[in-house]
Amino acid sequence: MATYRFSAIVLENYAGFFTASLIDDDEAPAAFGTSEAEVLNQLKDYLDWRYQIDPWHQPSDIADPRLVYIRVAVKPEYQIDDRAYPCDESIVLRIPCVHGRSLRSAGGTLVCTLPTLGHKFYYYEPGRLKELVTHYVSDNLRGQSPRDLTRFLQPKSAVLKEIVLHGNRREIHESFSPSLEVLGQVAEPLGDKRLRKRFSKAWERDREVADLVRRIREERSNVLIVGETGCGKTSVMIESVRLIERQPDRSTEVQVSGSVKFIHRHWMTSGARLIAGMQYLGMWQERCEKLIGEISEINGFLCFDNLLELINTGSSDVTDSLANFFLPYLQRGELKMVAEATPSELDACRRLLPGFVDMFQILNIDQFSSRQAITVLHRLAGNLSRNSKIRMAQEVPASIHRLFHRFQPYLAFPGRSVAFINELFERAQRSHQTQIAESDVIEQFVRHTGLPELFLRDDQPLNYDDVLNQFKNQVIGQEAACAAASRIVTTIKSGLNDPNRPFGVLLFCGPTGVGKTEMARALSRYIFGHGEQELVSDRLIQIDLSEFAGWGAAHRMLTGPDGEPSELIKRVRKQPFCVILLDEIEKADADVFDVMLSVFDEGRLTDRFGRVTTFRSAVIIMTSNLGADKLQTVGFETSGKPSYSREAMNFFRPEFFNRIDSVIQFNSLNREMMRDIAIKELREIANREGILRFGLKLEWADNLIDHLVNKGFDQRYGARPLQRTIESLIIAPLARRLLDNPEYRNTSLKLSVSDDKLIISA
Repeated sequence: MATYRFSAIVLENYAGFFTASLIDDDEAPAAFGTSEAEVLNQLKDYLDWRYQIDPWHQPSDIADPRLVYIRVAVKPEYQIDDRAYPCDESIVLRIPCVHGRSLRSAGGTLVCTLPTLGHKFYYYEPGRLKELVTHYVSDNLRGQSPRDLTRFLQPKSAVLKEIVLHGNRREIHESFSPSLEVLGQVAEPLGDKRLRKRFSKAWERDREVADLVRRIREERSNVLIVGETGCGKTSVMIESVRLIERQPDRSTEVQVSGSVKFIHRHWMTSGARLIAGMQYLGMWQERCEKLIGEISEINGFLCFDNLLELINTGSSDVTDSLANFFLPYLQRGELKMVAEATPSELDACRRLLPGFVDMFQILNIDQFSSRQAITVLHRLAGNLSRNSKIRMAQEVPASIHRLFHRFQPYLAFPGRSVAFINELFERAQRSHQTQIAESDVIEQFVRHTGLPELFLRDDQPLNYDDVLNQFKNQVIGQEAACAAASRIVTTIKSGLNDPNRPFGVLLFCGPTGVGKTEMARALSRYIFGHGEQELVSDRLIQIDLSEFAGWGAAHRMLTGPDGEPSELIKRVRKQPFCVILLDEIEKADADVFDVMLSVFDEGRLTDRFGRVTTFRSAVIIMTSNLGADKLQTVGFETSGKPSYSREAMNFFRPEFFNRIDSVIQFNSLNREMMRDIAIKELREIANREGILRFGLKLEWADNLIDHLVNKGFDQRYGARPLQRTIESLIIAPLARRLLDNPEYRNTSLKLSVSDDKLIISA
C-alpha cells in the first residue's frame, strides 16, 4: 500500500479559529475549525474522498516546502466614481510564502506559492524570491482599499503541516458503468485521457479556459465557442472539461457496493454519428430522445465540434434537422450543450435557424499574436523532445511560424502548424535523427506546398531575367505571357504579394493552340512543382467552364450532385497551393462570374452553409478566345492582330474585369515559332521513358523540321495541328520500329523524312 504526503498551511486568527488549505492545490476547499487537529482531519477526509473518485489526482508540485514571511509595502487606493485616489501612506504586510523545488519542471526550476493570495509562480534564481514576491503581491493587491487589505494582515500564527494518506491511488472499479447505452454508442467522454491525447493542449488560453469553466460549472449555460479554424477551440473545450471534472461534485458520484464511482458528464459526438445506421423514418429521432434522457440523468453536457453540422444533418430541410429537433429541449433546459463554430458558420446558423443560435452564450477565441504562436510552438516542441529524445534547434519554432505566416497567413495558429511540427518529429524518428534543424523545416514545407526552396530562403537570390528565359524556353513566341508569369514569380519571392488575394488573377486572350494552357502548366511547374512527385499533378486544376452554362451553373460549380462540395472546392481545400485554369471563361453563365468576384477580390469563397474555401495560395488563370473570330489572314505569312483585350473588356462587366490583375494577349504563331516548337517537341520525345530506358539517343535532320512545319502549320489552329502531325509522322512509326527491333540498345537513331515517310537510321 502506497503512502502519499501532502503539505498544508494552518493559519490561526486572533479569535482562536483555525483554517487550513493544501499547498499548491487550487481545487481543494479550505478547512475551518476550532483546533489544528480538526482542520487537518477535514483535509484528510477530503483527500480520501478525492482519490476515490479521481485516482489520478496530482499531488503537490513543491518538494521540501519551506514557510517564510516576506514584508511587502502596499499603497491602498480609494475608488470614487471610477477614479482612483491613492493613500499617502503604505501598509506593510507580512505575506506567508511557501517555496521549494518544482517536481514537474525540468532542471533547477523553483516554485513559490502565496496561500493567502492564491497565487503561484516559478523562478530560477533563489536570490530573487523577495523581489518576485513583492512584484506579484503589489500586482495582485493593486487598487485595494485599506479595508480590503485587512484581509491580508499577518495571522496570529502560521505553520506548515504534513498530511499522510495511505492507499492505492489507482484502486478504481472499471467494471462499473452507469446505464448510458446510447451515449456509449455515439459519443466519447470528453474528460477521458485517451481522447485528450488526440488534441494539443490549450497553451496560452488560460483566460478562455477559465471563462468556459465558469459558464459551464457555475452558470450551467449552453456555450458556443467561436473562432477561426485551427485557433484551438476544441483544446479549450477539453481543458475546461478536465478542470471541471477534477472538482469535487456529488452529482458525479454513484454509490455501488459501498464504493464511490465517478461518471463523466461531458460527452463529445457529432451529427454524423447521431444518425449513423438510422435507415428508417423516426429512427434517429428515437435515438436522440434516449440520448437526451441519458445526458439529463447524469446532469451532463453534449459537446459538438461543429454547430453548423447539426443544421445540415437529418434532412435537406432545416425544419427536420438535428438542430431543430434539439431546439425545444434547449429551450426547456432539458439539454445542455457546448459547441464550436467559425464566424462564417455562425453567420450561416443565424441565417438558417436563428432561434437555435439564440440558445447559446458566445465565447470568442481570438487569434494568437506572433509572440503567443511562437511560445505555443516552443512548448509543443519541448513536449515532443522530452517524449522522443529528439532535440529541436532553438530557431525552428520561429522558422515554422515565419513560413506559415508568410505563405498561409489566412490560417489561424496553432492550427496546421501543430500537425506540421508533429510530422517533423515523426519523420525524424523514422530516419533515426537526433536533432531537427531549420533545413528540415524547409524541406518539409517544400513537400507540403510544392514551392521551390529559393522562395523559402531569403538568403537565396532570384534573377528576373533567368526566370523570364526559363519561361521563354517552355512557351515559344509569347513574350508578354512569359513576362507576366515572371512578375508573379518575383512578387511571391519578394513577399510583396497581397496576402488577402490570390497570388495572381490573369486572363489569357488569344486564338486556340498558341500556348495558353502550356503557359499555365509552365507556371504550375515553376511555382508548385517541387514537392512530392505524386502530388505535382494536383497542382494544376483545370476546369472547362463551358460545362457551367445555363440555369444552376453557379450552384453546380460549388456543390456536387450529392450535396457535398464540388470537385473544384474539394481539390482546392486538399491542396491550396495550385494553379487554377478556368478554360473558356466566356462560355460560363453570368452567375458564375458573380461567384468568382469574391474569389478574385478576397481570395475566399463561402457557400450557403458558411463553409469557407481559401484561394489565397493559388494562381488563377482564365483563358478566352474572344476576338478570335475577327482574325484575318491574308496570304501565308500575314496575320491580323485583333484587340483581344478590348473584346474582353466589352464582354465582361466592369466589376469583374477590374478584379483581373493582367489581361495577356497571346500572339498568333508564325513559321519561325513553329520551327522552335517542333524542335521542343522532338526534345521532349527524346526524354520519354521508352527512349531513355534502352539508352537510345534521338537525332534529327533539318529536313524533318521543315517537313513538320509545312505539314503542321495552320495559323488559325496554332500548334495543335503540329502536335497531331508529330504523333502520326514520328511517334507511331518510331514505336513500331522499336518493337520490331528489340536489339536497339545504347545507340543513336537518326530521324529524317523522304516522300512523306519517316526514315529511321540506326
